[in-house]
Order: sequence, then C-alpha cells, then structure tokens
Amino acid sequence: MTPKAEISLPSYTLNCRMSQEAAALERLCQVVRIRGFRIARMAVESAGEHLDIALTLEGTRPIAMLQSQLLKLHTVAEVGLAEGALARSCSA
Repeated sequence: MTPKAEISLPSYTLNCRMSQEAAALERLCQVVRIRGFRIARMAVESAGEHLDIALTLEGTRPIAMLQSQLLKLHTVAEVGLAEGALARSCSA
C-alpha cells in the first residue's frame, strides 16, 4: 500500500454574527455543507442576544457565493472574510 498524497484545499476564515435562535447554528452549518465547504474549525461565543462565530473552512468553490447564501438566513446579521487581500465584509 502506498500512502496517498494529501491534497491541500484553499482555507478561509469567516466571521459571522447571528441571532441566538433555536436551530440557527444548525442551519448555518447546513448551508456551509451544501455549498461544498468543510468546517475545519469553529469557535462560537455568546454575546448578549447574538452569537459571534469564527469558521475556518476548506473548499474549492467561490467563498463569495457562500457569504451571500449565509446572508440570506434571517438570523445572520453579518458575514466577513478574515485574512487575505480579498477580505470583504457584508451585512444584511
């Protein structure tokens, strides 16, 4: 058996702010998965009535498409791309 070479996927860090609502976090994770990204790391902090979420994602699809889809969730207030020259912040 020969070891397989591990393919490195592009990595992105998104910072999201969303309302604390039942199942909101599950919907966010579902959109990430459906849009073709893998969650490599997730940190969630409760900030009053909001959740501040840092997501480290891996995937080959355009990250801007995921940002726009996340903003369509009624519980998401803002989504920002941390790191890199293409960093943009979007808000609902």
